[in-house]
Parts: sequence; C-alpha cells; structure tokens
Amino acid sequence: MALISQLEPKKVDEALKDDYWVKAMKDELDQFEKNKVRDLVPNPSNASIVGTKWVLRNKLNKSGQVVRNKARLVAQGYSQQEGIDYDEIFPPVARLESIRILLAFAAHKGFGLFQMDTKNAFLNGYISE
Repeated sequence: MALISQLEPKKVDEALKDDYWVKAMKDELDQFEKNKVRDLVPNPSNASIVGTKWVLRNKLNKSGQVVRNKARLVAQGYSQQEGIDYDEIFPPVARLESIRILLAFAAHKGFGLFQMDTKNAFLNGYISE
C-alpha cells in the first residue's frame, strides 16, 4: 500500500518523523484552506484561547488491514467555558432513534436511501456542492 504507515504514532513528534503521517496532517490543513473554515484573528482580551491537538489514527478495512492514515486537528474542548467560548453544542453523530425513524419513513413511502461518507465536515460552513 503506497503512502500508508502501518504504525500509529503515540505523539506528534513521532508523526513528524514519518513522511506518511506528515502527508496526512498536510491533507487535513489543506482541507481548512479549501473550505475556508479558519481565519487568523488577533488574540481577544476577554476570551480564553482554545488549544488544539492532533489525533492520529490508522483506518482499517474489514479484514483489519491499514487502508488510510487519518490525522485530525481538534480543539482541546476541556479548556472552553460555556457562555464565553461557545453558546451551543451539537452532537457529531445521529441518534439511533433518528436513524430508525428515517428508515421507517423511507420504507413506508418507498423512498430509496443512499449512504455517503464525507472526508471532512465543518459546522457552520457553507457548502457549494
């Protein structure tokens, strides 16, 4: 498998020594640029700065073989304060009850359903597809 590291690094320093993980990290940063979801702004005096960290995982297929290196840059949410850094929260996954209702409604109406996997998803972003 080309451009895939079989090892999953425990720390960012380890990932930065591996060209495959550097490429995965660069792909994540390129998605920020492509989707225009970040802006560099001055440090606000009335709010705390939320740090970030890299989450590095190997994605496996059904037989347990590594098929992709996935790097995500995520906010360190434990440092956020409700009402100062954010007002609302949204779960990143659908509830099982919602999926059951959707499937039942689609079956009742005879609708066809299709699954679509997305490479990246950003809240409050504009989609031009």
